[in-house]
Amino acid sequence: MITIRQATIDDIPTVAYLFDKYRQWYKQAADLEGAIDFLQSRTENGESVILVAMEEGEQIGFTQLYPIFSSVSLSKAWLLNDLFVIESQRGKGVATKLLEAAKNVGINTESKWLMLQTSDWNSEAQALYEKNGWVRESDYFYRFDLPQKPQ
Repeated sequence: MITIRQATIDDIPTVAYLFDKYRQWYKQAADLEGAIDFLQSRTENGESVILVAMEEGEQIGFTQLYPIFSSVSLSKAWLLNDLFVIESQRGKGVATKLLEAAKNVGINTESKWLMLQTSDWNSEAQALYEKNGWVRESDYFYRFDLPQKPQ
């Protein structure tokens, strides 16, 4: 059974392994120590929310969200900056569960929307986002409007 939970500081070494694989997929050099330092700093400073997908006690994917703000709507929003699932675990709905958990972060923080950007060559991710209700805003930017609580 796949579960999603928010990562803690104790999860950073394991999440950093996934984060480093994600960066390599985006053609960056491997740097596990740099990944650990980066994620630890974001977590310690409350600068991001990292959600991990778990199956049988093993981390198999993650997403990282950064808080942003909309001056026009006078509200909080989130940038879904990273999403990665171990290759052997793809096709099992893990990414969809991570996207749903990200939406819940937005809803629970009374945010207006989530946004993300993907690469022009990442057609698999584009199809995933569109299948899950994300709307292409321009080029490879996507947005998901969150339901608002009645005032």
